[in-house]
Formats: sequence, structure tokens, C-alpha cells
Amino acid sequence: MSLFAPLLALAVAVQPGPVAAEPVVEDELPHRLDAVIDRALREERIVGTVVLVAKDGKVVYRRAAGFADREAKRPMPEDAIFRFSSITKPIVTVAALRLVEQGKLRLDDPVTRWLPDFKPKLADGSTPVITVHQLLTHTAGLSYGFEEPADSPYHRLGVSDGLDDAGITLEENLHRLAQAPLLYPPGHQWRYSLAIDVLGAVIARANASTLQEAVAQLVTTPLHMRDTAFSVQDSPRVVVPYADGQPRPRRMSDHFEMALPAWMGQRLRFAPTRAFDAGAFPSGGAGMVGTADDVLRLLETIRGGGAPLLSADTVKRMTADQVGADAQTQGPGWGFGYGGAVLDDPVLAKSPQAKGTLQWGGVYGHAWFVDRGNGWSVVALTNTALEGMSGAFPTQIRDAVYGAR
Repeated sequence: MSLFAPLLALAVAVQPGPVAAEPVVEDELPHRLDAVIDRALREERIVGTVVLVAKDGKVVYRRAAGFADREAKRPMPEDAIFRFSSITKPIVTVAALRLVEQGKLRLDDPVTRWLPDFKPKLADGSTPVITVHQLLTHTAGLSYGFEEPADSPYHRLGVSDGLDDAGITLEENLHRLAQAPLLYPPGHQWRYSLAIDVLGAVIARANASTLQEAVAQLVTTPLHMRDTAFSVQDSPRVVVPYADGQPRPRRMSDHFEMALPAWMGQRLRFAPTRAFDAGAFPSGGAGMVGTADDVLRLLETIRGGGAPLLSADTVKRMTADQVGADAQTQGPGWGFGYGGAVLDDPVLAKSPQAKGTLQWGGVYGHAWFVDRGNGWSVVALTNTALEGMSGAFPTQIRDAVYGAR
């Protein structure tokens, strides 16, 4: 049975701003979502989850289910703290866009204005200009180590993807990254990459602070995202991470390596205890932790037009495709904006979402989307990689929200 009952009696506003009309939500919505969650738990595709759904600024579904720690039989709490992995990216993206609006940073700034030593070269030995816009849109020519073969420069140089316990500083990681050749001339392709880690260092310089201080000042404090940070104290609220396995998900340990599906890359190394290490370098692409409620506050800020953080014009740019649908960032019909993939063609994508929907996820097992056209903000955090990010679960949650069959 859902923890969210009765439905409308528990609906609450998720952010300050214009007063939203009471959402029109059909009675079957919670039943459809419950069925998806119950089935995923019953089939042991996920270990635990927190799912939040808001319609037109009101929370219309809230449920925590399964286990935060399966072996200890510790139930998943609604305020569970998750390792965000790539949910970090939209948070850091918003921090950068705030600096742009404040005039401290420009989208066309060369990265070398802020990081003079970050000068990766192309294969021909030339050193092209990389801009802030190209970092934001993953068109800078960079990659991730998990996407590259074992004998690639990324692995030979020891470049960290931001999920392991590399024991190095952010500056050292970017020094290593700058020695790897660019995969293509900046601005010519889209490739998921460490670009947001580079952007994090740019933000710190432009804000004359650490990245941790900049993100707190620019995003998490004004939005009251109280549990979102680059590290956390160990507590029962922090979930245990698991990885896909048969007959059920496997509990992760440090130095856990996971083979990835061919479309995603090679192998990924996790270090779950990194979340408790305040000395670990702040990875702008993968390093934060937080709760589903905190993520929803950010998504609702975007859905509502940006206040109190961003202007409406900036939000329009975030949710406009900056790279072209040919990039197929989440399959046919998907491009990329600022902070996530943008839906260009719902028919081609076979999606019930509206054109302009912004969505992404996190490799620890998360998915989220903002459909401004239809008024939806949806967060589905799990403690199970990869099912919670790219398995059947997020698609089934999406279809349950829209009543799609």
C-alpha cells in the first residue's frame, strides 16, 4: 500500500512562488505508481526507492518503499540520503547559470580565462578554444574514463570519473585530464563527459571560493536543500548502494567494479565510502549526496520558471536543445540543453512527455524529469544501479505518471 494516502490531503507546495491552482490528478495515478514500485521490489530489480511526483506545483504522490539496507532490514525512509552521482550535474549547472546572470561568468568565456593551464590538445597537436557553453553541453571534446577502453589515455593517466576514491585533488584530476587528447574539435559533437567537473573548477574561480561554497551559496541554501552537499556524516538515513545482479542485486563495497552495457561504455568503479570523505575532491559531475525532496525543489524551480534562482529566459535556454536531436542523447528524438537531455520529438522518442521536457539520471540508480508543458516534476531515486537509471523502472514510472499503456 502506498505511504501517500489519502492523496490530496497530503499534497503540499514544494517551493515559493506563484500560487498554483489545485492540480487535476486522476484517482488512478497512485495505484499505477504503487503497482510499478511493488512489482520492481517483488521481482528484486531494485532494493529500495523514494518516488516523488508534483503536478502544477503540488506534490501529488510520495512514497518510500523497500530497504535502505537490505541485509539489516532497514526500511527506506522518505528522507533517505542517496549518492547523487550525475544528479550533481543539474545542481552545478544551475550554479554556473546563476554566475552568468550575475555577470561573473560568460557562456562564451574560454575555459582558459579561469583555468589557464587547462589546454587539452587535439590529435594533431593543436590547442583549440573550449568555452563554458561547450562544457555545459558536453560538446568540449572530452570523455569519461568508463566510456574509454582500458588502454586509453584516460586510464593510463589515472583520470578519475568522480565516483572512485582516487585520493587526488580536483586540480590534479584536471591536470591529468588536460594531458589526454580531445576526442573531437570542441563544438562538433556531443559526448557525455567530465565537462561538468571542469565546469566546477571554473565556477570556483569565478565565484572566488571553493566549489562547495559556491554551490551552497548559489543553489542549495536559497532553495533550502538542507541535505544536499558534497559529503555527509554516516547515519541510518544514508542508503546502502546495490548493483544489478542475479538472482538479486549485489551489495556494493569500496573498489566495486561494474561491467556496463555496450551502449554505455566499458567498466565503472564505485567507492561508496567517498560520500563520507569531506576531503574527497568535489566532483561537479558526480560528487554530491542528498534527498528526493531536495531534488524536487530544484526541479520545481525549473518548472516554475526559475524563481528565485534564475530568470525565465535562462530556464528557456536550459530546456531548449543546444546540440541537435541527431545527438540522440537518450535515444531518438532527444537532444541536450543545460543540465539534461531535452525532448525534441515525442513521437520519434515514443514518449508521452511534452516537447521541451528536461530529464537525466544518476548511475547509482536515479531518474528525474521536468515536463513544463504538462506541469510534471518527477523524481525516482533508488539504491540500485543500473536498474534505477536505465532499466525498466524509470520508464515504467514515467508511463504510470501519464497513464500510458
